[in-house]
This record gives sequence, structure tokens and C-alpha cells, in this order.
Amino acid sequence: MIEVGEVLVNEEVIQEHFVCNLKKCKGACCVEGDSGAPLDANELDKLAKVYPKVKAFMAPKGIATIEKTGTHVVDIDGDLTTPCVDGNKECAYVTLENGIAKCAIEIAYNRGLIDWKKPISCHLYPIRITKYPEFDVLNYDRWHICHDACSFGSELKVPVYSFLKEPLIRKYGEAWYNELAQAAETSDI
Repeated sequence: MIEVGEVLVNEEVIQEHFVCNLKKCKGACCVEGDSGAPLDANELDKLAKVYPKVKAFMAPKGIATIEKTGTHVVDIDGDLTTPCVDGNKECAYVTLENGIAKCAIEIAYNRGLIDWKKPISCHLYPIRITKYPEFDVLNYDRWHICHDACSFGSELKVPVYSFLKEPLIRKYGEAWYNELAQAAETSDI
């Protein structure tokens, strides 16, 4: 682990390579799994606020899910998450564009309709945050559906933390990210 401020960063975040390859995976991380995307408590009001504008980009089955369950749910583990269609399928906020799963929240953001890009857990993937009272731990989440992203990242020689520069800055700030980058460049790992 590397300590950067109040955050412990698993070495894999620095050592491993990753670049999303949507042409290959088709956005599988938004449609597979056993629960929705993790949410921070401070994101619940944001999600409810943007939903009316995001709804225009959602699939009918996603809208039906939100209308039934609300903009977020508590999963079987007691965690706050986005709702899933039929309880355990794709995220309710997924829409398909040319056969690729995309986030309706991010589409609305990219069109300038809202000022919140998407849940931080989605933006940071494949990094997952484990929160403790005094610090966070950033871990690299290995998932077979991201094999093409790992290969593409290796081909381009892009470490996970570099690929996720924007969301890491969004979460922890630019000074924190610069400290992480410097630690990565000077570490022996």
C-alpha cells in the first residue's frame, strides 16, 4: 500500500494497466453483477435531483424500475446502490447506443443538461473504495469482463491511476492526485 494523505492506495492501482475498450466489452460492467453501482450517501439527493432530466435518455424498463423502487435502493448487503432492472440485471440508468451500454446520467451531463457526471463509484471503476472512519482504501477490482480493458491498457502502457485521473481528482482533488502520481513515479513497486 502507498499512503497518500488520508488514503491508502493498493499497489495494483499503480502497477496494473487499464483502458476501457467499449467496442469489445459493450459496457458489460453496467449490465452484469449482483447489485447496482455503489452510492455515497451524499449522492442520493443529487440522483433524485437529476432524474427528471436523465429520464429522457433512459430505457423504458429502467424508467419503470425507478418509478417502482425510487432513484436508489438498499441492496441485500445493506449498501446504497443504483436500482437494477428486475432486481439483478442491468443498472436502471443504462441505455443502449449502437449495442453498447451507456449511462443515461452521463449522457445528460455530456449534453450540458445536468452538472453531475455520474456516481463516483461508476466514474472510478475499476477502482473500488473501502471506507474506514479515519481513511479510505483504494483497491483495483479485477473482473473477467474487463479483460479487454486490461489488454488495451497494457498495449498503451496506461496504469489504472492514470486512466482514472479525472475521477480521482474529482474525488480527492488535484493536489492529492499529483502526490499519488509522484509517489507512483518514484516508488520501487
